[in-house]
Amino acid sequence: MAYIDFEIEMVYTTCKTMKGDMAMAGNKFQTQDMMARCVPMTSVQAVLGGKWKILILWYIAFYKVQRFGQLMRRLDGITQSSLTKQLRELEQDGFLHREIYKEIPPKVEYSLTELGQSFTPILNQMMIWSEAHLCPPDYINPFGEERTLPE
Repeated sequence: MAYIDFEIEMVYTTCKTMKGDMAMAGNKFQTQDMMARCVPMTSVQAVLGGKWKILILWYIAFYKVQRFGQLMRRLDGITQSSLTKQLRELEQDGFLHREIYKEIPPKVEYSLTELGQSFTPILNQMMIWSEAHLCPPDYINPFGEERTLPE
């Protein structure tokens, strides 16, 4: 049992400090007790646990580049502070790149990093599964045949 506890502590410490300066954004899923449950799934939950993060990643992946205002319009019901927080966390976790243009008014664009792009096959599978199991039988995808993201 002590060996398992040691392994969990090592994984917990590694996940807390992974990528040097780019440690995962802190949240309740990063505690040592949570990490002991299932390290890979807990790590995913720690990164993608926000209410809007999956949709943020989907829209940025689908449109390639999104500005803050575009995301605000697409994510009906999200607050400005919540969008700001979740974008910062996804950037800190290495999923998003933020490009700041020095112009008046200031312009900021978000795109997927290599890590974020590696997540698009999973987003595609989530979309397909959701359409098959959660959507009503008469659901018509507004994206048509282009509903999946390029991988």
